[in-house]
Amino acid sequence: MAAAAAAAAVGGSQSSQAELPAPGLALDKAATAAHLKAALSRPDNRAGAEELQALLERVLSAERPLAAAADGEEAAAAGGGGGPGAAEEEALEWCKCLLAGGGGYDEFCAAVRAYDPAALCGLVWTANFVAYRCRTCGISPCMSLCAECFHQGDHTGHDFNMFRSQAGGACDCGDSNVMRESGFCKRHQIKSSSNIPCVPKDLLMMSEFVLPRFIFCLIQYLREGYNEPAADVPSEKDLNKVLQLLEPQISFLEDLTKMGGAMRSVLTQVLTNQQNYKDLTSGLGENACAKKSHEKYLIALKSSGLTYPEDKLVYGIQEPSAGTSTLAVQGFAGATGTLGQLDSSDEEDQDGSQGLGKRKRVKLSSNTKDQSIMDVLKHKSFLEELLFWTIKYEFPQKMVTFLLNMLPDQEYKVAFTKTFVQHYAFIMKTLKKSHESDTMSNRIVHISVQLFSNEELARQVTEECQLLDIMVTVLLYMMESCLIKSELQDEENSLHVVVNCGEALLKNNTYWPLVSDFINILSHQSVAKRFLEDHGLLVTWMNFVSFFQGMNLNKRELNEHVEFESQTYYAAFAAELEACAQPMWGLLSHCKVRETQEYTRNVVRYCLEALQDWFDAINFVDEPAPNQVTFHLPLHRYYAMFLSKAVKCQELDLDSVLPDQEMLMKLMIHPLQIQASLAEIHSNMWVRNGLQIKGQAMTYVQSHFCNSMIDPDIYLLQVCASRLDPDYFISSVFERFKVVDLLTMASQHQNTVLDAEHERSMLEGALTFLVILLSLRLHLGMSDDEILRAEMVAQLCMNDRTHSSLLDLIPENPNPKSGIIPGSYSFESVLSAVADFKAPVFEPGGSMQQGMYTPKAEVWDQEFDPVMVILRTVYRRDVQSAMDRYTAFLKQSGKFPGNPWPPYKKRTPLHPSYKGLMRLLHCKTLHIVLFTLLYKILMDHQNLSEHVLCMVLYLIELGLENSAEEESDEEASVCGPERCHDSWFPGSNLVSNMRHFINYVRVRVPETAPEVKRDSPASTSSDSLGSLQSSRRPKVLQRENSGTAQVFSLVAERRKKFQEIINRSSSEANQVVRPKTSNKWSAPGSAPQLTTAILEIKESILSLLIKLHHKLSGKQNSYYPAWLDDIEILIQPEIPKYSHGDGITAVERILLKAALQSRMNKRIIEEICRKVTPPVPPKKVTAAEKKTLDKEERRQKARERQQKLLAEFASRQKSFMETAMDVDSPENDIPMEITAAEPQISEAVYDCVICGQSGPSSEDRPTGLVVLLQASSVLGQCRDNIEPKKLPITEEEQIYPWDTCAAVHDVRLSLLQRYFKDSSCLLAVSIGWEGGVYVQTCGHTLHIDCHKSYMESLRNDQVLQGFSVDKGEFTCPLCRQFANSVLPCYPGSNVENNLWQRPSNKNIQDLIKEVEELQGRPGAFPSETNLSKEMESVMKDIKNTTQKKYRDYSKTPGSPDNDFLFMYSVARLGNRRFVKTKCIDLIYIPLMKEHMLVSARFLSTNMKSLSLLPCW
Repeated sequence: MAAAAAAAAVGGSQSSQAELPAPGLALDKAATAAHLKAALSRPDNRAGAEELQALLERVLSAERPLAAAADGEEAAAAGGGGGPGAAEEEALEWCKCLLAGGGGYDEFCAAVRAYDPAALCGLVWTANFVAYRCRTCGISPCMSLCAECFHQGDHTGHDFNMFRSQAGGACDCGDSNVMRESGFCKRHQIKSSSNIPCVPKDLLMMSEFVLPRFIFCLIQYLREGYNEPAADVPSEKDLNKVLQLLEPQISFLEDLTKMGGAMRSVLTQVLTNQQNYKDLTSGLGENACAKKSHEKYLIALKSSGLTYPEDKLVYGIQEPSAGTSTLAVQGFAGATGTLGQLDSSDEEDQDGSQGLGKRKRVKLSSNTKDQSIMDVLKHKSFLEELLFWTIKYEFPQKMVTFLLNMLPDQEYKVAFTKTFVQHYAFIMKTLKKSHESDTMSNRIVHISVQLFSNEELARQVTEECQLLDIMVTVLLYMMESCLIKSELQDEENSLHVVVNCGEALLKNNTYWPLVSDFINILSHQSVAKRFLEDHGLLVTWMNFVSFFQGMNLNKRELNEHVEFESQTYYAAFAAELEACAQPMWGLLSHCKVRETQEYTRNVVRYCLEALQDWFDAINFVDEPAPNQVTFHLPLHRYYAMFLSKAVKCQELDLDSVLPDQEMLMKLMIHPLQIQASLAEIHSNMWVRNGLQIKGQAMTYVQSHFCNSMIDPDIYLLQVCASRLDPDYFISSVFERFKVVDLLTMASQHQNTVLDAEHERSMLEGALTFLVILLSLRLHLGMSDDEILRAEMVAQLCMNDRTHSSLLDLIPENPNPKSGIIPGSYSFESVLSAVADFKAPVFEPGGSMQQGMYTPKAEVWDQEFDPVMVILRTVYRRDVQSAMDRYTAFLKQSGKFPGNPWPPYKKRTPLHPSYKGLMRLLHCKTLHIVLFTLLYKILMDHQNLSEHVLCMVLYLIELGLENSAEEESDEEASVCGPERCHDSWFPGSNLVSNMRHFINYVRVRVPETAPEVKRDSPASTSSDSLGSLQSSRRPKVLQRENSGTAQVFSLVAERRKKFQEIINRSSSEANQVVRPKTSNKWSAPGSAPQLTTAILEIKESILSLLIKLHHKLSGKQNSYYPAWLDDIEILIQPEIPKYSHGDGITAVERILLKAALQSRMNKRIIEEICRKVTPPVPPKKVTAAEKKTLDKEERRQKARERQQKLLAEFASRQKSFMETAMDVDSPENDIPMEITAAEPQISEAVYDCVICGQSGPSSEDRPTGLVVLLQASSVLGQCRDNIEPKKLPITEEEQIYPWDTCAAVHDVRLSLLQRYFKDSSCLLAVSIGWEGGVYVQTCGHTLHIDCHKSYMESLRNDQVLQGFSVDKGEFTCPLCRQFANSVLPCYPGSNVENNLWQRPSNKNIQDLIKEVEELQGRPGAFPSETNLSKEMESVMKDIKNTTQKKYRDYSKTPGSPDNDFLFMYSVARLGNRRFVKTKCIDLIYIPLMKEHMLVSARFLSTNMKSLSLLPCW
């Protein structure tokens, strides 16, 4: 019967392929399968093979699934039964019977599993599967284990975690290339070959015959089901439909892989056998179906941009010879500077349109394209074509699972990896066109991570298939589709191209799977070394990195707020981190030993070449374009990190890998521009660019990015500073921060590039940057554990942290090989050493607060580093939080009772290669800046805060710590041409320059400055402090000191240095003079309205410090040298490495260090103190005496406060009595005598609620009253008629405002304007009845400058609560009452004067005479002071409180008459209608005086008509 069935099967092969086997045959599948197995077991099995092929030809038809699907749809539409699944089920039943050889299929499966030799688990899972990762056992960071293998292995005490898979994965248990054997589970321990039984020959014989035909038919199904749409993008619906029909066939293959290693071995032979593929695909014959299938295959290749191998000669393509690199080095070397035209056939431009405002794309020259990688694809096996269709169908999950289930077979894994690499360019093209790029990306990584995590396999594929060449080329051309012309520096003539961060390719992170693969293979040492040795690859990679150099350029908006805030910066930061930084860290992880020096030299060489090409492409000379910044400089960071690794690990001489001076000058410009822009952004200079620019500044320093961005930038600047001329570097810093004009000793200056409101914050930013630059040691000598400890301390000092948040905030380790943070093995030990754990507690509501780590007391005492905190701060409020916590610790521990400054911490020693960095502290330019700032602080010049003083003192102390050990009292004579800073200081050593006295300084000031009126000094001789000092000075120094210091121009000096270095290092001296300076960067003093004046100084840094001590302490002669009482201080000094205290202790510490380092300094300090006044040693008191003195001091202060309150009460009582007198009897208006004793007249003293200091209000530092200004029209509702009004209750009854004050005065003004001059009318009436100003106050006062600092802190705070800081709104720092302005208090006594006397007893002639005298009085205007500025500001606030219609009554809109009328009307109404208050007399009346002086010229020209003055 089996023979008959087989004969029937063979005979049936001639019939139509669309028919099913005969019914009888179908019922006897087992017998037919047994007959065929017996026939194939014979020595001559040709007939059996033909018989089997004929049967399979009928059973497996390429058209059956699609035809059945169509029939099923028609039947369903007609209301009939059946479906497309019956035919497939029948075909699969036949296959199962044939594989089992006539036996039961389940028994067959069990028999095959018994011969499973595989030692690998290989379990494949999809997304959301829970798996495990053990970092202790893992060799690759991508290692993962299924739950069963993890629990059956021994991972006690290991560093592991459980995670939910996002993209899918496979279990690596048993793979010794991915994980250590000690982590294998019991089931997958390595088996010896003797324990593996041999598979019987006849068990899998039928599989070897059936499976090739089955897989070929599956490929035919895929061909037939693919219909090429017009847009070259198959619709998702069509793809899913085909895949749904083929799901049973793919599931059948997946089930076969689960039978174990024996069946996988058969499948591997079938999939990789090139002869079977050739026989089945080339033997088309007369088979129309096969011909049609092959034609669709060729169409699919062509539509994918691929060339069939037989067509290579048509395109002139030649295959590269084996072993040669596929990259053309010369072709790619010029890629960055070669721009092409917009490619209309670009795959990304299929829509044929570009959005409004989009920048035009550019494309690289096509002659650099390696078509053998990008365009040629040749299939030689089932596996290759099966992967092709898997990619074409966008990686269906079932197909991906089948391909991954085969990976435990090593032969298959190698073949599949090579096939995957072969199709890598095609994967990139399909990924770019996919509408579901996220899903496709996850499935690509699901496959690739299993292939490239194996180092041996990655090395093999790299050698045999040119894996590195293919990956780099594919990445390069993937980014080519979204290139645009760079607008950095020279927008019109730039030849540089960058990626467009607005493209979907970057916004959707479409590049991620390919970059992830590249990072993965670079984690293998053998592959990375091959990459570092290949010069062609390095050149190409640097060109790829250059595509990101300068991307996402920000241009500062100067006029209007940006209309649309672009969010492309997310894509830009992600792209640099993933596509540039992570591969860099992978390469750096293999450059740790001295033997790898050559690799570093290669990278540095080609990185410098790429940087030089970039500078040339953007036409950069020495000046960056103003108001531009990009946070993306990957080429700079590559260069910086390889320099750091060369010095730290490879013992390379730093100078051997550094370029010349000119290149170093160029390298420092753009990183320095970023640091200056950070200060500008925090100063709200970029506010018109929206919140996104602040987002960029915060991301730049955020913990996940700082290791790859700000840290390399700071390090590169440190390297440049250590090798460049220090005067040039310091000048460049202050020029980039735009505070050059501020660094003058004159009381007034004109800043040509910066508004006055931004000067202070920018100066603070410049000084803070210098402190960070000189203090940071992350790449200058610190070990990994020291870095980890410093990072942890900085984060804990800001706030208490949970364990998870602390792990997240510590910067990630950039080494992808380890997959862990630096020193993670010591993370717990470091954490336990620096922090205490606070156990979780339950809150009153029932919720539990997490356990937190808080710094230990010794950490606050010895390790708190404000410099590190500032560097790692994302929000400015975190710095203040750290200082508040530090202050609380000092007060609680009793170490310092007052308000401390940031502590001074002695830095770890520098690596010898970077010793030149300390030259910045010993250059004349910095000393001039420090001297100038100390002088300005001492003279109370504006725009200088306590933070500026703190940074200045920190830099001085840092300079003293890093000065020469022995200093000669004899200075060397100054050689060479005299420069302007040579007239300031004789040398460059800070220790000696501190004692150098500067007598006179030429300054450039505005013509209105008070310095202009000063006559030139008759004599400019030196102010001698003793015959010893003057006699020991060289003659050259005496000459300089007796002269006048020249005008110092930082910009001019910097450019002079730059030109000198250029002329010295360049061979073409006649071509280097190419100054490209903008007028906005002009040197101070270049404006024509400035003039030169001579300022008398007669100070040194030491004398300024001593006077500063007096000022900070609030006592004259407060400084007394400590060594005068105890000489042991100088002999055996005990200067701690960590110092607490405030500004006074900082000054004392600096003076002590200066005296320790130089005998001359010690003598001069003593002479200065002796000259001011003979110092009186402080009396030593016991603890009991000190306690008694403290009590007496508190009692004295209490008595003073009581007297002050009594005086104020008496003053208010007197004022009330004066105003309560009968106003109708002016002749009896005599002040009432107060029976109480009159207090002594003294100046009013105000308490600042911010700084806590008490003192009078002054012209230079005024005090203000916290007020809330509101518009009010309540006075306009007043009526002269005392008859009460009735509330209207009907429509006829209405309240007409004809008798209200507002209506009466409006009628009066209209009537006057009809008959008289407009200016006279406005002087004769009062307004403000409607739209007046209502002033409320909480009674608290504060310094105006403290208020500005307070407002600045509110602006920088990201969490605001219900008010607008930009509109001047705030809450009182003490009582939190809402306010919106500060009224300045006029300096004077606290006893009110009777300023409001009514001259009703004078006639009209006397009044006219008084007004004429008043008109002639204002001749000279007062000088501009801080008080006048604040009065002008508060007048604007008062005017802006009400609406414009209530302020503009003149016939000429915008006339000054309106302002004059409004201000005086508010004052008159407030005085006439209400009792006088202290606020009116002490604040508002002086405010009107100031307004009257400003308006004097207006009065003299507009008050000629006096006919209405009596009414006024």
